[in-house]
Amino acid sequence: MPKLSIVVPAYNEERSLSRCIGRVLSIADETLELEVLIVDDASTDRTLEQAAALERQHPQIRVLRHEANQGKGAALRTGFRQATGDFVAVQDADLEYDPQDLKRLLQPLIEGSADVVVGSRFLSSGTHRVLYFWHSIGNRFLTLLSNMFTDLNLTDMETCYKVFRRDVLQRIELAEDRFGFEPEVIAKLARMRVRIYEMGVSYAGRTYEEGKKIGVKDGVRALYCIVRYNMPHAPMPIQFGGYVLVGGLCAIVNVVLFMAFSAVTSTWIAAAMAFLLAAVLNYWLCIILLFRRGTKWSTWGEISAYGALVAAIGAIDAFTTVALIKAGTPSIVAKTLASAIALIFNFLGRRLLIFPERPSSDWAASNVAESGRTAAALPHDSLRGSR
Repeated sequence: MPKLSIVVPAYNEERSLSRCIGRVLSIADETLELEVLIVDDASTDRTLEQAAALERQHPQIRVLRHEANQGKGAALRTGFRQATGDFVAVQDADLEYDPQDLKRLLQPLIEGSADVVVGSRFLSSGTHRVLYFWHSIGNRFLTLLSNMFTDLNLTDMETCYKVFRRDVLQRIELAEDRFGFEPEVIAKLARMRVRIYEMGVSYAGRTYEEGKKIGVKDGVRALYCIVRYNMPHAPMPIQFGGYVLVGGLCAIVNVVLFMAFSAVTSTWIAAAMAFLLAAVLNYWLCIILLFRRGTKWSTWGEISAYGALVAAIGAIDAFTTVALIKAGTPSIVAKTLASAIALIFNFLGRRLLIFPERPSSDWAASNVAESGRTAAALPHDSLRGSR
């Protein structure tokens, strides 16, 4: 019998937790064993008390607790680490999703045709509560942006319902504490090249008066997560577009600082200080948005190499400008062309020399799909006995 671990993050869900767990437990039968992990994220109401009572009543329930509120993503990490099932699913405690759908989502995993199955609120022909228009637009926009970076064709990246093979899930190092978990996990799954399937699910959303917690701040964070976790592996043209934006911002900062410093010091000193600070900002934005820190350099080695690259590109810019002007090119055209050439070499130098794509533990999981086909063919008793 396959075993499904269901992780239920809960924060101040006393109004719905007991009903939610009742519905979750109802999907167990002679073909499916359940493990339910309720993770109380330092609730201030009776959520923990209710969870403890449920744990006493049902041996398949385990309650885990955070001493301080950390967010949904942190609660999921706690639950994922403790999961022992062949497969792992996420179930919010707010009754927006119907646990009966989990059995359908689980089927491709049991059959061995999928490594991850994602539930979509936009594919289902089932019942859907009519709620916020702009929420649905926001979800579709974030899904579209995520797909552009991951090259997946999901219809609902932000959905709660995701069911994983446990060995796939536990290979992923997750970092997001709040609702950034959704774009982060999709980005890292796409990087692993695992087999992802999508199925429609029903949805009964809550209003904010009923306890809905996600807000505009979480949408902004999702945008950041899509860029942060996908950009280092994005196609070269997308990375270059990101670098143009970063370079443009730093160029503006350079000009503004130069004008400010020129009022209190000499032109040469003002230019040097503005350029240095803009270069530092450029480096910082590169490592938090565009490129992953590589294994090629030590910290000081990386900074030294970065400084050498900046100096080399500055020399290329200057010599190209001078050469074009001597050849009769108007100064403004010469400088524009030189800057464009320098921008391209700047990007290539950072991408290929300073922040080369490093060997990643994520890539070790690229073999998961093939091993999964073998594992799926084995009896589930063999799967458990091999742990």
